[in-house]
Amino acid sequence: MNFFSEFFGRLSIKRDAAPLTTVEEVQEFVTTRAAFVAQKTLYGYVKTRMGTRYPSMFDNEVFNHSINIAKMQIFSACLSDLSIFAVANAFSELPTNHLLHAQTAVNFYKKGLSDNPNDAPEEFSPHEAISSFEMRLSNTDWKIEAKDRSIFTESPKALYRWAPIAENLKKQDADIIVNSINFTWSEIRQRFLRRLDVSAVCSSIESKKL
Repeated sequence: MNFFSEFFGRLSIKRDAAPLTTVEEVQEFVTTRAAFVAQKTLYGYVKTRMGTRYPSMFDNEVFNHSINIAKMQIFSACLSDLSIFAVANAFSELPTNHLLHAQTAVNFYKKGLSDNPNDAPEEFSPHEAISSFEMRLSNTDWKIEAKDRSIFTESPKALYRWAPIAENLKKQDADIIVNSINFTWSEIRQRFLRRLDVSAVCSSIESKKL
């Protein structure tokens, strides 16, 4: 579980209502909250499914490897969803500029991946993940879809696909899996929008153009 330790150390310091006024502060929110959602939903689901066997499973090398793959895949999917949502809302007072929006989202995504400890499994390719994210951005509707919950499509799919639970059991739990991560995202979105100072962020972007 050490994978997210750095993120949660930063998150504990940031547990306040301070406004998000710069692109850098928005990016920090995206990275830490994507890590939070990934860990909470993955470990929460696995613990619920395994019950009393849960602690002992971490003595199993095969299980640990599967968990390492799952948490990186789910984290990257959470980064994908939240990066788009955050940029769309933070830049909402600027004229829609696909290049600016997309490049900022890519920067958020790359920074999030690079900030994680260097223990990602070999099965996870940052290059492929970034390429897939850039492909997704080419079809992103920044004016409407990206600003609301409908953009959160990749993380529920990743949690379902990568959680190291037998496929027949996951099929039974499909609604529970999706609802659990959607509920967690709902709270994150509310906190983000409460803290976001759109005018300040947009002003900081405009000042950099001068």
